[in-house]
Amino acid sequence: MAADMDEFWVFGYGSLMWNPGFRFEEKLTARAFGYRRSLCVRSWVHRGTERHPGLVLGLDYGGSCIGTAFRVAPAQKAEVIDYLRERELVTHVYKERTMPVQLSSGQRVPALTYVIDRSHVQYAGALSAEEAAATVAVATGKSGPNSEYVLNTLEHLREMGIRDHWLEEVAAKLTAGGAESLRA
Repeated sequence: MAADMDEFWVFGYGSLMWNPGFRFEEKLTARAFGYRRSLCVRSWVHRGTERHPGLVLGLDYGGSCIGTAFRVAPAQKAEVIDYLRERELVTHVYKERTMPVQLSSGQRVPALTYVIDRSHVQYAGALSAEEAAATVAVATGKSGPNSEYVLNTLEHLREMGIRDHWLEEVAAKLTAGGAESLRA
């Protein structure tokens, strides 16, 4: 199936899935190929500070990522792009890209998304679950505790039927007494 050229889609893979912050007409599960969800961004604003960075998700190279595609009304396109740029490009750790995603219906559509800039100083690279959990456990930014972000994202992934084993391992270290030992 070909996409309607007038359609505008946004692909979310982290907090955008459960907190888009913009109006949309349709919301579907979608998969982006060539990128994976990764807790690889040092957050200096929303979930940490420059002095005590947290970690948030980025799309990093390799694999595929199941997330959410939002269809936005053509009249709202400019407003949504402005909003997303203000939200996602605060420190320019992400690159704005339009990439094909496959909707749960099987249709492929171009979608606006944000991928990690591996050359940016905030790129954390591949961390062990223990290293990630230790960082997340103590970080807080203007949008709240970093642990809240990780646990909310994981909860929403589960509600969508999406398993992210590595993120689950990070969360397990944050809960059930794990956070206290990480802060020590």
